[in-house]
Amino acid sequence: MRPTTKELLKKLEEKYAAIDQDLDTHLEGLLYSEPITYWDYIKTDALLSLQIQRTELPDEMIFIMYHQVNELLFKMILWEIEQIANCEEITASLFTEKLMRVSRYFDMLTSSFTIMREGMDREQYLKFRMTLTPASGFQSAQYRLIEFASTDLINLIDARFRDTIDRDTPFEHAFNHLYWQAAGKDYSTGKKSYLLSSFEERYKQEFIDFTEKYNTTNLFAKFKLLPKEVKEDPKLKKAMRHYDYTVNITWVMAHYNAAKYYISGNNPDKELEATGGSDWVKYMHPKYQRRIFFPELWSEEELKNWGTDL
Repeated sequence: MRPTTKELLKKLEEKYAAIDQDLDTHLEGLLYSEPITYWDYIKTDALLSLQIQRTELPDEMIFIMYHQVNELLFKMILWEIEQIANCEEITASLFTEKLMRVSRYFDMLTSSFTIMREGMDREQYLKFRMTLTPASGFQSAQYRLIEFASTDLINLIDARFRDTIDRDTPFEHAFNHLYWQAAGKDYSTGKKSYLLSSFEERYKQEFIDFTEKYNTTNLFAKFKLLPKEVKEDPKLKKAMRHYDYTVNITWVMAHYNAAKYYISGNNPDKELEATGGSDWVKYMHPKYQRRIFFPELWSEEELKNWGTDL
């Protein structure tokens, strides 16, 4: 027996002894187990069976797969943010590394909008979109979780109501004044669209629980708790600003421009309503809702002109 094999067996014995398990039993199990394959590990067959069209229009398949890929990337982003949230003594280098990973995922999401714009026939989209009503990309729960995990809740409140809400405000009240409520709520009457009410019925409690969990561990909260010398690290500050701008300007505008092309054909005279019935222009464009994750890292001039030059 090779020395390396003996060493591995010793380590395996220690590993299983630590959880009160018999090494011989696990080794015997290897005699009967089958080698892992790529398709079993990735669950390829299951993954490729999840695309179900509602029409016979070929480009609807592109639309479905594109959004499923987005959701997988959102899951990767949440996974990285969770590593930061759970790290008790995070260093500037680790914080920076994780933020840049997340930014690269959003870079992929941004560049991928060329698939939506150039990779689908607009006439087909205008037909199969009618079968999607009242569903909307607005209803991506994972994207909302990314926002909650990125910043203090006050920074996600509709700009019109931020002065009336603070850290002592009940989560439920604050939730009813989040910026994206504007996509489906008449604030003069309080009436919510089906787009919004069905979304809340499915996810509201999960969102409130998640927000409470990340109240002191979201990215901005973690940054503010760092020692001054760590917060002043130039690479970390640059990574924070890059992430903020990438998510709330670059990616949002790529999404906005793709929606503009498909919904109105870039012709204001032919503008159509979004599938969920939302006021998508004022909901999506950064100059209206002014979504900024890390306001302390931007100058007064930058904050004042957020999204106005786009």
